Amino acid sequence: MNPITLNLVAIGIFSITMLSLVGPLIQLSPAVPAIATATILVGFTLDRFGWNGRGGTLLVSGLARLSPDYRQRVLHHEAGHFLVAYLLDLPIAAYALSPWDAWRQQLPGAGGVVVDSLNDLPQAPVELTQRVNHYCQLWMAGIAAEELLYDSSQGGEDDRLQLRQFWQKLDQPASEGQLKERWALLQARTLIEAQRPAYDALVAAMAERLPVAACCQAIDQHRQLNSASSTAGSVTT
Repeated sequence: MNPITLNLVAIGIFSITMLSLVGPLIQLSPAVPAIATATILVGFTLDRFGWNGRGGTLLVSGLARLSPDYRQRVLHHEAGHFLVAYLLDLPIAAYALSPWDAWRQQLPGAGGVVVDSLNDLPQAPVELTQRVNHYCQLWMAGIAAEELLYDSSQGGEDDRLQLRQFWQKLDQPASEGQLKERWALLQARTLIEAQRPAYDALVAAMAERLPVAACCQAIDQHRQLNSASSTAGSVTT
């Protein structure tokens, strides 16, 4: 069950319970709490089995987007994913800065940067190691961007979960996965810092909701080639 939807249902039930208790004091018809209960249950059922909990996510996202600080954090977080993916030559298919954007673009999940090749792993050991390193840096790049800009990260739990699930899928020890997570965070931050002008240009492009190709062009126009090439080489060995 989607935790967001579950929390919304819990809040709804609590509100109806309070309404039922206070209703007689304010001469409120008993039909009002009953109708409200039925509406919440129907909405929950449709969201749970028809949208896989996406309706609750959209509702919470819509409320959260009222905060300019929240929108800026999301923008900088996703720009971190985008920049690192591009610098590591991972093909970017699309991006969405909110569940609403993802829904309009018919993208899976609640938004983010969509990379095409995440399920495509090479067989050769050297290439496999390189690809795993790239994926781990990609997942930690949003957290790295937030920490670079805000000295802390409010998002990224889903990113950490994806990395850990990926590591488990590789049948690697969990203790090594924790080391890889910290390593990837450091490498992603190093990439973003080395390409700060390109990152800032990308943030501006994504804020305007420019297409992926235009965002890539913004990176290229401000990219430090020598710095990028030396950094990228160091993270794939």
